[in-house]
Amino acid sequence: MARAEEGVVENGDARSRLVLAALRLFAEKGYEGATTREICERAGANVSAIRYYFGDKAGLYRAAFTEPMGDKPCHVSIDAYDGLPLPAALNRMFRDFLEPLKRGEELRWVMKLHFREMAEPTGVWREEIDTGIKPQHDALVSALKRHLELSRVDADIHRLAFAIIGMAVHFYVGQEVVSAIAPQLLATPKAVDALADRLAAYAVSMIEGEAEHRRLSAQQSPLPGS
Repeated sequence: MARAEEGVVENGDARSRLVLAALRLFAEKGYEGATTREICERAGANVSAIRYYFGDKAGLYRAAFTEPMGDKPCHVSIDAYDGLPLPAALNRMFRDFLEPLKRGEELRWVMKLHFREMAEPTGVWREEIDTGIKPQHDALVSALKRHLELSRVDADIHRLAFAIIGMAVHFYVGQEVVSAIAPQLLATPKAVDALADRLAAYAVSMIEGEAEHRRLSAQQSPLPGS
């Protein structure tokens, strides 16, 4: 953690201190605005430590963008739970996806940096989409296709996949809003787990609704040659 009055990251080794200091300064000032010297001063580390641990400023930025999320990044994919029934797989996926919400203030800095990256792109966000978000989406689409016993993926399956994962994404993007309106939803690790359980149940209902919609549409479609 950091002492607000001094702005010095105290705990952890030099590498960890650099990542946390960089997270805050990149979030505050952007990639161009935050200097390596300022980051090292806040981390209480030597400037040469950046080259030693990260290669260069870009390597440090990439580490600050991804590592504070811990070993449960927000692009957890449903294919990690292959073999489980879909409701159980969704439950596990949401629990792992929302795990970083238990990190509190640190996550707020992560989201601030992600918002800044979208506004002032360095290429890291595009890389995140290609290597994390798109594979996650594709895996969920494939799972829905199998569960609904479809012969092909159509636009509605993509809409459903975005809607399912979007429920969880909202609690990242809208964290400040949620905390202002219903802070108990994210107040404790137990509350975050309860949220994951409920989102999984909502997702199952959405999938059942899609199945019913397709059944009714098939009944209303005219028969070939009629």
